[in-house]
Amino acid sequence: MAKIEIYKRGQGKYTRLITFVAAMAIGVVGAVVLSNKLGGYDLTKWPPIRFGVPTAMVVVLAALMFWIVNRPRSADFLIATEGEMKKVSWSNRKEIVGSTKVVIVTTFLLAGILFFVDILFQVVFASLGVIGKTGGGQ
Repeated sequence: MAKIEIYKRGQGKYTRLITFVAAMAIGVVGAVVLSNKLGGYDLTKWPPIRFGVPTAMVVVLAALMFWIVNRPRSADFLIATEGEMKKVSWSNRKEIVGSTKVVIVTTFLLAGILFFVDILFQVVFASLGVIGKTGGGQ
């Protein structure tokens, strides 16, 4: 029987944990949806199917995810990812708020410019007789 152990214990702990928890959250949501779908069928002969199959699915997913995050190749990738994330220069709140304001103002300005250019094209094409006075095609 295979011995269960964590590959490179203590390294990449948070990345592995977050990966595992995220996959399990998706799996649990899938199990709830599956259980609700199975609830619509007549399972009077086998009532444990509605909850047993989704539960088994979550248990298998947990074992699979434990194996994946502890597989040497996957674990080394997650360890390296966590190391790179520690090197990132994260923006502070003031920079993020300032950048967000610039994006919002620029978006509204561009929308306004495009609105007036669209009106201008409608007027020009209506005066040339290419489109009707209502702005729609003929």
